[in-house]
Amino acid sequence: MNSQTQALDKQEKLLADALSIVKEQAFEMKLNLDKGKLMEALKQASIMLAELRTSLLSPKSYYELYMAITDQLRHLELYLLDEFQKGRKVADLYEIVQYFGNIVPRLYLLITVGLIYMKTNPSLKQALMKDLVEMCRGLQHPLRGLFLRNYLLQCVRNILPDTAEAADPNEGTVKDSIDFVLMNFAEMNKLWVRMQHQGHSRERERRERERQELRLLVGTNLVRLSQLESIDLEKYCKLVLPGILEQVVSCRDAIAQEYLMECIIQVFPDDFHLATLSPFLRSCAQLQPGVNVKNVVISLIDRLATYSQTTEVLNSPEILQLFDVFSEQVSAIIQTRVDLPTEDMISLQVSLANLALKCYPDRVDYVDKVLETTSQIFERLQLTRVEYSGQVSREVTRLLCIPVQAYNNILTVLKLQHFTPLLNILDLQGRKNMATFIVNNALNNNTLIGTPEEVDSILIMIAPLIFDQEDKDVLEQDPEDFAEEQGLLGRFIHHLKSDVPDQQYLILSNAKKHFMKGGDKRIKHTLPALVFQAYQLAFRYFRIKEEDELWEKKCLKIFEYCHKTILALVKAEYAELSIRLFLQGTLAIGEIRFENYETIAYEFLSQAFTGYEDDVSDSKSQLGLITLLVGTFERLSCFTDADIEPVRTQCVLAASKLLKKPDQCRGVCTSAHLLWSGKNHDGKQLQDSKRVLDCLNKGVRIAHQCMDVSVQTQLFVELLNHYIYFYEKGNELITVAILNQLIAKIREQLPNLESNEETEQITKHFTNTLEHLRDRSESTEAEGIDYKGLCL
Repeated sequence: MNSQTQALDKQEKLLADALSIVKEQAFEMKLNLDKGKLMEALKQASIMLAELRTSLLSPKSYYELYMAITDQLRHLELYLLDEFQKGRKVADLYEIVQYFGNIVPRLYLLITVGLIYMKTNPSLKQALMKDLVEMCRGLQHPLRGLFLRNYLLQCVRNILPDTAEAADPNEGTVKDSIDFVLMNFAEMNKLWVRMQHQGHSRERERRERERQELRLLVGTNLVRLSQLESIDLEKYCKLVLPGILEQVVSCRDAIAQEYLMECIIQVFPDDFHLATLSPFLRSCAQLQPGVNVKNVVISLIDRLATYSQTTEVLNSPEILQLFDVFSEQVSAIIQTRVDLPTEDMISLQVSLANLALKCYPDRVDYVDKVLETTSQIFERLQLTRVEYSGQVSREVTRLLCIPVQAYNNILTVLKLQHFTPLLNILDLQGRKNMATFIVNNALNNNTLIGTPEEVDSILIMIAPLIFDQEDKDVLEQDPEDFAEEQGLLGRFIHHLKSDVPDQQYLILSNAKKHFMKGGDKRIKHTLPALVFQAYQLAFRYFRIKEEDELWEKKCLKIFEYCHKTILALVKAEYAELSIRLFLQGTLAIGEIRFENYETIAYEFLSQAFTGYEDDVSDSKSQLGLITLLVGTFERLSCFTDADIEPVRTQCVLAASKLLKKPDQCRGVCTSAHLLWSGKNHDGKQLQDSKRVLDCLNKGVRIAHQCMDVSVQTQLFVELLNHYIYFYEKGNELITVAILNQLIAKIREQLPNLESNEETEQITKHFTNTLEHLRDRSESTEAEGIDYKGLCL
């Protein structure tokens, strides 16, 4: 059994023994009261009360004993009240009990009798209150004295004078009640503080724990004061608060000061706090180093911020000055209390910012003042960087997040001149987190940044996401996190948008200067978004061409911007990405058709093809890009035959040069569409039947060269689909006999394939193709497509 368990068992035994004596003596007391033997009953009560003289019980056990005894004293109180109403003289008894031997029973009995004396003789109330509160000074043992004075307070709580003026001055007024409670409070606080300094230093933590258990006894005095209805604002300002604060400051005990300051905030009305803000906060600056002043001040700020929202006080002078008073006094606290941790200083600024935004949502300058004061704190402490993992960094981040969340408009945050300087106090990880938070806020609230100046300011603010900083991380960032972060930036670029097209071009130009600093790893995520924004701007000029005579020159300038931007991606060796952007630009130019558009479109197209030939070596990627090139060509109608013919020829040739035979076959078949659907300058389709058939036949020859039977069969099915497409489109060189020959070849090979998932897919593809042919043979006679003789 450990020592803690032994101590608990000992406490339980001591308490049980004491309660047994109380029970026995209480029974005897009641028996004597029933017989009318008052003096005998008082002796029994005195023996019962003598149990409260113990020093062996812990505060918790002593409290249980106290409650048991005071419950029994109620019987004595009721008996005495009944006796004195019958005419018995209370003055004599009040004198008699003062001669009881031991001070603890004497004072408890004196209070009990004194209560009856005041109830039956109101004219003596004022004198008796002073007498009792003074008499209690005779008991200076901290624990016993605290409970004795608590008993006094409990006894008189319902008879305290609560009028501004009394008909009989001897009955007392609310001022007498204030004096009485304040004196009792002061004495109880002294006893409570004295507990800390009794016993060995190694038991300090135990004493602090016991004191925390007893704090409500002291706080009850303040609760009683707050319940006196005749205490108005004037009396609170002149009598109550000064008396309490004097005792709080003078006791020089951190536990007492912190609890009592919190108690003041909680028990008294908000309008009282509003009127006494300055003296209360000045007292905060005088508290002991161990007091958590931050919690006290923040508690008051939060309470008054909530109170300020009520309609009746919204525009009162006190509310209008609330921020100024708090700002001034908090600054004084920070400067006065050299022991205050840096994170607590910033926490106070966080509460001030919350107060400013809650009470004065339109006063951006108040929030900016908080940020400025915070920056000055760091200057004074000579702190230029705070580490992400530290508490100070978390508090600074909280402070910076407040206006972003409150305004939900990053443009309003830009009005805060001291936001970015304070942001730069954070280390790289902290700045990155804030930048991500700002970007997400803009995206979630669909905030559009509409001027070049605003774009510059915001991109400077979120610079840690855009390019490497001087305090670069030593450790490499996780690739997934990096991609997500840059993807966020890519989305954000689409919010850099003005309703005025000329302004939009300036925005894109400014943004490009920032994002070009990002290096090769970043630009692949950000530059494409700028290019697409520029393409959209060109279409905007096209739509308003009737209103802007210079629209063509402006479009030319935009595509020059895009050309240079994509070349930056080429230089960074993002070949596929740049090819796709060049092709997208070619399509845009083909639709807009501004002055000399053919030359610009051909440049974009040739850059795409050059990129394909020079920088793409993977066969799978090559096939995908050839498909993309063909798709782009099919939509273009802005070139003359002389311009487009070499490109078509090169495309077919490139397809036939693919490394892998299956890719080669598919590329050649895809290129056949260029020779049929490709348009010339007048928008007419080429429809070169012979060259189309040559491409398809070449595809068949390539398929025959594949060694894998399943791959060969799959290619034959795909070729069949290409032949069917061109047959139905009217290519007279493709006949039913060719289709039958290919169908027969496929049917011949299918039984030779191994039974697996791939074979099932090939079979299903072939079956679906035949089903299509059956449907078409029944429904296309009216369209002039003849499937007679087809072997299905």
